[in-house]
Amino acid sequence: MPKNLFQEIIFTIIMVIVMVYAMIALSTGGMSNFVFLAAFKELAVMGPIAFVLDFFLVGKIAKAKAFKMVDVRKDNPFHLVIAISAVSVIFMCPLMSLAATLLFKDAGGEFVAVWLQTTALNFPMALCWQLFFAGPAVRFVFSLIFREKKSAAAESEEAA
Repeated sequence: MPKNLFQEIIFTIIMVIVMVYAMIALSTGGMSNFVFLAAFKELAVMGPIAFVLDFFLVGKIAKAKAFKMVDVRKDNPFHLVIAISAVSVIFMCPLMSLAATLLFKDAGGEFVAVWLQTTALNFPMALCWQLFFAGPAVRFVFSLIFREKKSAAAESEEAA
């Protein structure tokens, strides 16, 4: 997990790309090879929106809520990761669905209904994608990029 501001920015960028790209590909209405290429065009619009929302608003809320739900002294540390992920989806899905409704759907007078429907259709996929695929994959890639240095004591134990 990120240990400083630079790492937090990199982690957020990777997560945004993985989550937003998948949600765009899913929400196009059908799967074909073309969808996977076309999603990159929309990613250029939705990616920065997701980054700003997550980095400056939702990430802070998700961490605060997660620390209230999980007792880090008693619970498995991974419970905190799951809580942050779930709370992030709870806030990001309606916000990103709102952005998509404003930018890409011709909702007209049915704006609220279209936004709510978009959120309801996106939420199950966003939650499952985050918990089972994107979250683990991004944490793995992040751990490869930012390998934690072992302390001298840990290195000497391994040598023995």
